[in-house]
Amino acid sequence: MISVTRRYRFPAAHVLRRADFSEEENFRVYGRCANPNGHGHDYAVEVTATGPVDPIRGRVVEPAWLDGLVERALLRRFSHRLLNEDPAFADEVPTAENIARVAHRLLAPALAERGARLRRVRVRETRNNVFDYGELR
Repeated sequence: MISVTRRYRFPAAHVLRRADFSEEENFRVYGRCANPNGHGHDYAVEVTATGPVDPIRGRVVEPAWLDGLVERALLRRFSHRLLNEDPAFADEVPTAENIARVAHRLLAPALAERGARLRRVRVRETRNNVFDYGELR
């Protein structure tokens, strides 16, 4: 199998807090990231698809098609937004781990329809924080 990875960026904000926690509990669990005013990141997202190489095109998926999918499913939806307000995070805190899981859920079905498999979504939140979801080997 061959894999292809494409990289994308989007700025967004989030607040790490749970409605069922007290103010003190939120700050104990999430520290200053629980600030109700939120804070932003310039997220970098890597999407890795794998599958057989199309014998005619010589590719797993067309890069332009994958770019369009990510634009429609993720970038338009999350860019310049407060992620807490997105329905995808109605029942979960928009941590980078959960952003990676949600991105995987949003992208995987369309790739499967093209005969590819979404192998991994990587979310880089800061220079020091990187989160992978999917096949990790």
